[in-house]
Amino acid sequence: MIRIKRVYDPASQNDGQRFLVDRLWPRGIKKENVNAVAWIKDVAPSDDLRHWFGHDPDKWCEFNERYFKELDGKPDSWRPILEAARKGDVTLLFSSKELEHNNAVSLRAYLEKHLKMGA
Repeated sequence: MIRIKRVYDPASQNDGQRFLVDRLWPRGIKKENVNAVAWIKDVAPSDDLRHWFGHDPDKWCEFNERYFKELDGKPDSWRPILEAARKGDVTLLFSSKELEHNNAVSLRAYLEKHLKMGA
């Protein structure tokens, strides 16, 4: 199972392996308090895409299309998460206040698609 959770929320036993998937380090959080296996900032959307999107729900579908193309071009960034998800539970950590339209939601959909395809 691939979960998503704000990095500011406490860790739980159900999280499995935790990966921070934001390009920028979350404000007000000390590295030792994240309890993440890794910070994989290369899996986050490019700065240009992130700025263009701005968490605008009207751009959500196009954001996903653009982000998935970026991810297609850098499989080495997301493969460690996919491999971990094949072995057990994984939690993608993000810092955005936007809970429905953020890169972790998109990344989860992308990874779940690859899990189903067996890629």
